[in-house]
Amino acid sequence: MMGRNPFTLIERHPCCGGEVHFLSHQSQELGLPARVSIFLPAKALAGDRVPAIHVLAGLTCTQETFLIKSNAIRHAADHGLALVAPDTSPRGADVAGEDDAYDLGTGAGYYVDATTDPWAAHYRMGSYVRRELPALVEEHFPIMAGRRGIMGHSMGGMGALAVALGDAGAWQTVSAFAPISSPSQVDWGHKVTDAYFGGHEAEWAQYDPCLLLEAGMTHPGTLLVDQGLDDEFLSRLQPERLEQAAKAAGQSLTLRRHEGYDHSYWFVQSFIQDHLKHHAEGLL
Repeated sequence: MMGRNPFTLIERHPCCGGEVHFLSHQSQELGLPARVSIFLPAKALAGDRVPAIHVLAGLTCTQETFLIKSNAIRHAADHGLALVAPDTSPRGADVAGEDDAYDLGTGAGYYVDATTDPWAAHYRMGSYVRRELPALVEEHFPIMAGRRGIMGHSMGGMGALAVALGDAGAWQTVSAFAPISSPSQVDWGHKVTDAYFGGHEAEWAQYDPCLLLEAGMTHPGTLLVDQGLDDEFLSRLQPERLEQAAKAAGQSLTLRRHEGYDHSYWFVQSFIQDHLKHHAEGLL
């Protein structure tokens, strides 16, 4: 039997035959109110449980960004899939300096659990997206338990790959757009090491997709990754490292490179249909 529904509805909008819900709830992992957006297709509104794809946005984004900008809803509706979009970080943690830079703190949770004060109390997006949020939406919405896919863009692509590789049995499908493939090796990740992890580089072992692959953590499905070759952050994203790590680990990877495409959601929109098809084939 379902327990008390912890979600508070902020807005509801009809969309593509289903509904988009903007919600908030008190997160046990974050110790703060958290916001999440959910798309429920027509089948779910009729009372049938459907699989869900969890979608993770990138730096500076919110729980609304991916659903509004990616055009994923139209294709999710065609396949009868739900979409679950968490925020990118805690809000209102009152950590000194959390609003000073776009790549650390507010909007930049990196889907990791901080281990060092003052960040450790609330910056626990790793556990939130891996465990707390999936369990809650599957209990309180018409979403199939344990029938999940995950995808993301940029920082969210990194998170999607890390979540799926770290617990392959819990996620049937995975894909990413322009992921930060090896965060421990670039300046974005160095800031995380110093702040969230207290300088301990070894903490990246459970969150860095390349390190996970190098440790033998693989996914039974194919990783679908799209990368624009005119991406202004290409040197930080390092798709070649992901390709090398996947090959060495025996991980099936489809890495598609696209001339002329940048890092924006115009790039994501261009190939989102392929990603929804990829997830539908593994979830339905």
